[in-house]
Amino acid sequence: MYSHEVEQMTCVAKGPNHGPAPIPQEGKWTQAKEIKDINGLTHGVGWCAPQQGACKLTLNVKDGVIQEALVETIGCTGMTHSAAMAAEILTGKTILEAMNTDLVCDAINTAMRELFLQIVYGRTQTAFSEGGLPIGAGLEDLGKGLRSVCGTMFSTVKKGPRYLEMAEGYVNKIALDENKEIIGYEFISLGKMMDAIKKGVDANEALKKATGTYGRFAEAKTYIDPRHE
Repeated sequence: MYSHEVEQMTCVAKGPNHGPAPIPQEGKWTQAKEIKDINGLTHGVGWCAPQQGACKLTLNVKDGVIQEALVETIGCTGMTHSAAMAAEILTGKTILEAMNTDLVCDAINTAMRELFLQIVYGRTQTAFSEGGLPIGAGLEDLGKGLRSVCGTMFSTVKKGPRYLEMAEGYVNKIALDENKEIIGYEFISLGKMMDAIKKGVDANEALKKATGTYGRFAEAKTYIDPRHE
């Protein structure tokens, strides 16, 4: 259906038709015209309306279909169950389907939106990686023990900072110098510890092997438990 005004218009020939601008994906320049033209592995972060929690989403897309999904959440207990559902929902869907599917948690929905934009605009992490990355590459974000990399710190004016979780793992002790300034910490790599226990190593022995230090830990004047002191 055309309006009366359009019907009365004189027909003018259209000029050149170059199609869409090509986007970089997996070492190629692609004129993306259909969903199946989209490829790439990328990460994105989403947040919910009350900003109580956030989600980091990693997707590996081949021929427009999500082949791999890594869903990491922080800050909200309910998000973990939503992430479990999203992990079942996402794989096997095209990115357009995933954009229009309720992923239960708004932070995960927002992460999907942000990833969609990156992917279709050619802003993927693998934009210039020939052939892209194999399915399973998303697990490399987690490192040994397959645990999310988290940083958790707490601080007050009265009592100062507390390191609770670092990239290396659970912070067990904080090392303080004579001025009560932090100069190092002792950590437990929980992923490594659990792997050892599952292989039959005694729990106390596994704990020792998974424990390490950072900074000038040995030079400290005092050590404190950041969760109880």
